[in-house]
Amino acid sequence: MSVSSAHQPRIAVVGGGIGGLAAAAFLGRVGLRTTVFEQAPELGEVGAGLVASPNLVRLLRRLGAMGRLLERAVPLDVGWEFRRWEDGRVLSAENLSESCERRYGERTYTTHRADLLSVVQSAVPDGSVRLGMRCLRVEIGDDRAVLTFADGSRVAADVVIGADGVHSSVRSAVIGRSPAAFSGLCAFRALVPAERAPAFALRRAQTLWIGPDHHLVHYPISAGKSVNLVAFAPAGPEAIESWSATATTADFLAEFEGWDPRLRELIRASGTPGRWALLDRPPLERWSRGPVTLLGDAAHPMFPFFAQGAAQSVEDAAVLARCLAADLADPSRALRRYESIRGERTARIQAVSHQRAHINHLADGPEQQARDASLRGSDPLVANGWIYGYDAELAESEASR
Repeated sequence: MSVSSAHQPRIAVVGGGIGGLAAAAFLGRVGLRTTVFEQAPELGEVGAGLVASPNLVRLLRRLGAMGRLLERAVPLDVGWEFRRWEDGRVLSAENLSESCERRYGERTYTTHRADLLSVVQSAVPDGSVRLGMRCLRVEIGDDRAVLTFADGSRVAADVVIGADGVHSSVRSAVIGRSPAAFSGLCAFRALVPAERAPAFALRRAQTLWIGPDHHLVHYPISAGKSVNLVAFAPAGPEAIESWSATATTADFLAEFEGWDPRLRELIRASGTPGRWALLDRPPLERWSRGPVTLLGDAAHPMFPFFAQGAAQSVEDAAVLARCLAADLADPSRALRRYESIRGERTARIQAVSHQRAHINHLADGPEQQARDASLRGSDPLVANGWIYGYDAELAESEASR
């Protein structure tokens, strides 16, 4: 599926994160030229680690980016290893090295967000990105939209893709202003140098420690040179929605008072942790208006408890590119079709991610004991097959039949 140069629409992507660059990469793959407008002076990702599950990895492979991914990503041998908060007892674990690739055709990896951004960027056509372009306003017409930027410049486009995150200016143009609500949860994040990390945290495993009102996740990233550490706790008044806000190690330790001493050793080994509040937003009723649509967190921000935020934005990009390439005569119709293919799946993942907060944070008692018994008898790799086995491009093809 590719488009001739004689039928090139003007496509603008607002936001140069993982989702925005993935849109440019997949659109370029079908022969469509794109301009990505990024407000930052240079491309880069803040934050720390993420999990690249098979549904994401198979799309990176199709972009020809696997070599770049394998330079620094860590292939997991163990995934969804649940441990009890007070003593580290293993409640459940899955053997990814033996079963993940056999079942879904790809392995699961962990990676730094900046490394994944670089992987996706490697597949973006040269000259596609304009930096220092903060979008202030989107004016939507019947068959085009006009973007206004902070430097006073204006750009007309036949298609606009809002990949500008949870505080999206494009979303405001599509559905009106709808501020997200605070979830009552905050996240601590930190990176621990491998030489300072306890040995248990260096295993190629995604480990979740679960306990009352809290849970903590760790796994190695950056070719094993660092351990990504992210933890969730009730949000206090000091928590703000920011990737750059910081706490102290003492704050972090205080949230996990009484937890397994090995876990507290890992927290002590970290540097200054970040702390931010998690925002909550229900699924949108619609993502598109005329020639303008949304992608990734701008359309469907989700709690990180199923590690699917980046994967879903790349899936969006793959489907969107195919829908546009198949219906250039009517881009607005193509965008509505993209939304119809992606809406149900992303809403379902938003819902299960939301539910996981309650399940992970149960207080000790009968409900917690039933949860632990259920974990011992389950295989998350199989239970989540509807996530990992999904092929975004195949879903678009099947929807067109």
